[in-house]
Amino acid sequence: MNYNLSEIFGNFQVEGTFVEGGAYGSGHINDTFAVTCDLGGENVRYVLQRINHNIFKNPGELMDNVVRVTSHIRKKLEAQGLDDIDRRVLTVIPAADGGSYYVDAAGNYWRLYIFVEGAKTYDVMENLDQAYQAAKSLGEFQKMLVDLPGPQLFDTIPDFHNGQKRYAAFEEALQADVCGRAKDAAGEIEFLQEHSWVFDVFPNLISSGEIPMRITHNDTKINNVMIDDETNEGICVIDLDTVMGGLALYDFGDIMRTTLSPTEEDETDLSKVGMKMERFEAILRGYLTAAGEFLNPAEVKHLVFSGKMITLMIGTRFLTDHLAGDTYFKVHRENHNLDRCRTQFKLVESITENEDEMRKLVEEVLS
Repeated sequence: MNYNLSEIFGNFQVEGTFVEGGAYGSGHINDTFAVTCDLGGENVRYVLQRINHNIFKNPGELMDNVVRVTSHIRKKLEAQGLDDIDRRVLTVIPAADGGSYYVDAAGNYWRLYIFVEGAKTYDVMENLDQAYQAAKSLGEFQKMLVDLPGPQLFDTIPDFHNGQKRYAAFEEALQADVCGRAKDAAGEIEFLQEHSWVFDVFPNLISSGEIPMRITHNDTKINNVMIDDETNEGICVIDLDTVMGGLALYDFGDIMRTTLSPTEEDETDLSKVGMKMERFEAILRGYLTAAGEFLNPAEVKHLVFSGKMITLMIGTRFLTDHLAGDTYFKVHRENHNLDRCRTQFKLVESITENEDEMRKLVEEVLS
């Protein structure tokens, strides 16, 4: 859709004159624009986003989370005496009415951030140091939020990492088999049924009090960490829409899922799919640089398992959507979701095969 970016931008507390704006980034959920304004003869950039309120049903609660989290992190960074703090944490620019967002006449929700200059994100990992830096930044993000005061954050997407509910949805889709696809996915269905126990492990550990609920990012792809152009340091964690209560292990598990294998998510040649130990070591060392200070023994014990659980859950979602007729994930070819499912399940197998060695590495890093 075409939006009047100048008019929308004018509804935020920014001194300066709108110069230009255009689409920016590779996100698939929100509409993101880079906006330039003239501030005393100097061009200053901002990130203007339309929040997708079809996915995020209560943008007001979402932005309340974002403001609380970024304000808390900012105080931590200030206490450390760091400079360029506006590059190290997202800065929410207030709307004209003083709120954290603006609602246009069509009912669209908009927010404005300061543009983090001199850094970029990477959709595909180019080297091991990027994996290390991304994991380190996400561990530091979790660490700074351990002591966030006040009430529990809002759940922006309820049951986002609820494996038991994801499995129940799979069972419903299998029972209905509306497209008659179950017969062609027999192997994947059997694999999932044999591994359904995986989804009970974390709920049992939560209920027994062995693993605590924490504040987590919940979408820890490598491209949600900005890497400094000069120092190659992980500088800023972005895309905070799913920051809410969760398990630290959900975040580490998703770093594993999206980093361990060098292949695309929909690779059809499964012989190419598998975890690489050097990739695991990079993210493990980066993450534990910060997270090692607060994780308890049960969390440490299940670091490797977390990658298996999250990968199995995403594979379950792909398989469920395939059986249901591709109603959620966008597909670009026949059996696209089934291909995605197969890569996830192959990665689960690969993690399982290397589990003992991976656990030994965890012990070595923490020793």
